[in-house]
Amino acid sequence: MPAATDGTVAVSSLSHTYGAESGEGTLALQDIDFSVAKGRFVSIVGPSGCGKSSLLMMLAGLRHPTSGEILCGGAPVKKPDPERIGVVFQEASLFPWLSARKNVEFPLSLRGVPQKVRTEKALHALELVGLKDFAERLPHELSGGMKQRVSIARGLVQDPQILMMDEPFAALDEQTRFSMGDELLRIWDETHKTILFVTHSLSEALYLSDEVLVMSARPGRIIDRIEVDLPRPRTFEVMSSPRFVELRERIWQQIRH
Repeated sequence: MPAATDGTVAVSSLSHTYGAESGEGTLALQDIDFSVAKGRFVSIVGPSGCGKSSLLMMLAGLRHPTSGEILCGGAPVKKPDPERIGVVFQEASLFPWLSARKNVEFPLSLRGVPQKVRTEKALHALELVGLKDFAERLPHELSGGMKQRVSIARGLVQDPQILMMDEPFAALDEQTRFSMGDELLRIWDETHKTILFVTHSLSEALYLSDEVLVMSARPGRIIDRIEVDLPRPRTFEVMSSPRFVELRERIWQQIRH
């Protein structure tokens, strides 16, 4: 596999067994190999329980595989590194007593970044997600979609090369979900970051991505890599195109059982 460069992801021979130390472990991920070029938007789909989220957490350094190697931005991933890898989770997980700005500033405060710099970076990130005018609002004053935008801003505030997103829109209603997808594509187009995006929605994966990685049931393996050859910019109408339907059916036939 080619060596990774800034903004790339490379996974080689990755496997993971839960409970391996007990001698009666469960093989969750097996022999996963793939690479992602800088600036690509790649989604990961598969049946429930196949290890999609576990894989993403390992890519982000939040869990350790039993074996194999992960390179992100050209260096091995051994622990969380928010300057290199930003993470956005399914739940916004905002501190209810902090404003949107202070929630975004929080990772910078942990690093001891001066207040003036924290504020500048947080406001820039909130502007990027379209929420600069809501910077001083508390979470309970924001809609679900707005809260998730704050979470995305928090993932972007340290300007990582790579953004890992674990079903970030799953809790939103369908209309808001597609609106947030369009917002994410706008942000991606402006920042040129590499995005790895876990989702249960096949339509969402195809609508957003350059490429879709399809995982098998446990033990999770990569069983297909689908280049999404649909024109950009994407519009809602593309989902009724014959090619979109064909690609969705291809994925569905592989994960339905």
